[in-house]
Amino acid sequence: MIKKEVAMEVLAKCLITGGDFAEIFEEDSISNSIGLIDGKVENALGGRSYGIGIRIFKGFKSIYAYTNDNSLSGLLNTAYKAALALGELKEDKQIILNDTFTFKNIHNVKYYPNAVNYEKKIGIMKTAYKSAKNYSNEISQVSVSYADKDQKVLIANTEGLFTEDRRVRTRLAISSIASNETENQTGFEGPGACKGFELFETIDPEYYGREASRTAHTMLHAKNCKAGNMTVAIDNGFGGVIFHEACGHSLEATSVAKGNSVFAGKLGKQIASSKVTAIDDGTIPNYWGSINIDDEGTLGRKNILIENGILKSYMVDKLNGRRMNMEPTGNSRRQSYKFAPTSRMTNTYIASGEDNPEDIIKSIEDGLYAKKMGGGSVNPVTGEFNFAVAEGYIVKNGVIQEPVRGASLIGKGSEVLMNIDMVGNNLEQAQGMCGSSSGSIPVNVGQPMIRVKEITVGGR
Repeated sequence: MIKKEVAMEVLAKCLITGGDFAEIFEEDSISNSIGLIDGKVENALGGRSYGIGIRIFKGFKSIYAYTNDNSLSGLLNTAYKAALALGELKEDKQIILNDTFTFKNIHNVKYYPNAVNYEKKIGIMKTAYKSAKNYSNEISQVSVSYADKDQKVLIANTEGLFTEDRRVRTRLAISSIASNETENQTGFEGPGACKGFELFETIDPEYYGREASRTAHTMLHAKNCKAGNMTVAIDNGFGGVIFHEACGHSLEATSVAKGNSVFAGKLGKQIASSKVTAIDDGTIPNYWGSINIDDEGTLGRKNILIENGILKSYMVDKLNGRRMNMEPTGNSRRQSYKFAPTSRMTNTYIASGEDNPEDIIKSIEDGLYAKKMGGGSVNPVTGEFNFAVAEGYIVKNGVIQEPVRGASLIGKGSEVLMNIDMVGNNLEQAQGMCGSSSGSIPVNVGQPMIRVKEITVGGR
């Protein structure tokens, strides 16, 4: 990684056209990915990615450039060109970097990915594959993927910051297809953590293989779901993807600062049912979306977004913090050095409530139990969303009935938040990847089981 003296010289060059803030982000990453289909390894790739991003602020203006050339001359040239994009040459500046900023690493790693051979990784994948394939004769295809990443970063800026971090993540993903003579249905599981290979000391690949196939097999034999407005129970874990997409993105400063959010200007106001407390917490040890520091060098923290229905805070990065006159919250993230950072979620979830999940189901006379959620789309400006239900069941008179497929949940995030009238005591989180303007990043989503009093259910 670059020396402090080099960083000081480069940062000084960034300010020669009147910029008032500059930042260096250096990344050196080693990643591995393996794909297995029908029990055979289809691909095994390993690679190294290295580069340095340079960002300059001038008021509310921002310019970003990156390079793979870490020589002093190469970095100075990149800084010079970036600075020229913000104005005419003025005067040389001098930057002094303070003593190195250190912090406690909350994500201990036992087995770094590159210390584990491919045979062991493939062994885990084959265990998951066998479990999934043997679930039923109707499981026609199983694909398993494995990925790990060991990322080292250095962050320095003109506020005197100079710090380094190391992030390690590992993930297993299983996709099962159940088939009969006329159609196919899929099931998916994707456990991961901010850990090394020791992840597999705490999770059971056989369980996740079975679960992916159980979902696919169940949906193969399900009836089509009817459409209409109804009461819906959304289960814990990945059910939290609705809050993440329909509400979480609208609480990021990326949209709030520009007024492109239904929740802009609503701090201190009620935006959800009093049953709802929502949190973004990057400080949970070894969670998939957790961080030590964000990609601007701000310490991760626990941010209470909504407390008993009242909007308490947004997720804020440096640039949008300027626009909003708010301090950064440790939420600035990026996929790699090729992206400028912006406000993003970490582990975002609805907090546990006081209702028993059994009571939530019993309270539904005629509705839907969304056991597992799938993908969807959302407009952060309006909060309108459409999400597929990956596994659903009809509920009649408080009893779960037959499985149904083809269901989708349609609505507005702001309305759904107000319509949550029961919150379970069974909080769980699940892993996903979130795409936005700063690329694709690992995040956790989560919630206990919740009851939405009324929501539009699309069907077939």
